[in-house]
Amino acid sequence: MRRAPPQSLASLVAPLEALAQEAGNLALSHFCTANRASVEEKGHLDLVTRADREVEALLRRRLQQLCPDDAIYGEEGTSVAGTSGRTWVLDPIDGTFNFVRGGADWAVSIGLYEADRPAFGVIHAPVRQTTLSGGGAVPAHLNGAPLPALTPPIPGRGSIGVGFHPQMATEARLDILRCLWDDMGVTIRCSGSSSMSIVDVARGETDAYVALGDATWDVMAALPILRSLGGTDTIDWSRTRLTDRLRFACGRVQTTQRILDLARI
Repeated sequence: MRRAPPQSLASLVAPLEALAQEAGNLALSHFCTANRASVEEKGHLDLVTRADREVEALLRRRLQQLCPDDAIYGEEGTSVAGTSGRTWVLDPIDGTFNFVRGGADWAVSIGLYEADRPAFGVIHAPVRQTTLSGGGAVPAHLNGAPLPALTPPIPGRGSIGVGFHPQMATEARLDILRCLWDDMGVTIRCSGSSSMSIVDVARGETDAYVALGDATWDVMAALPILRSLGGTDTIDWSRTRLTDRLRFACGRVQTTQRILDLARI
């Protein structure tokens, strides 16, 4: 018996956006009491809450119903085998530290890994009431409206987001900051959420994002959205495993290339 082909991405956009919003509502139900809820430390400044685990469990259940032949891989331990060649990569709450402290910059991230690279993504930031989706043949949309393509950076107005995992060496972090401040002369933002940092690039609020130590689940949804808008990233996905930690830049082509030329990433 021949196996049915996977569902088209276009047919999955609406149900996946609805799923991300359902997961976001579940996270919001914990949000006001997150600082008093069950919070554990995976490492220094690296937190996990009961909300992370409940949201990932919800995403896993719904995805198994929606795409039963697809694999699922999640930050909080989900590992479901599949037969379709597609893998859904989950970050139930990207920006848990912000979530615990009562900040707005956190999001549910659902990314598709296919043909050894990020292919499509949905990001929902509940507090900011923001939903982005897109990638591959699916145009990027923000709250249902098409997003415009990225334009070249404006000289003298450069802004770049940064994300440094706490385990990254201090000198490596300082090297990046020196490059951005001294060599490129830009302002710096640090939101504490990889997804939201790349959303800022997609919306034109910053020109690029530089990360040391991000995980694949941090960026699997955001990078294909960015690429669909004409952005780029410096990750060689042919040599990258889902379990790897990442050092990369992404964003407007001109800015990303300049970072690559100047910085050791």
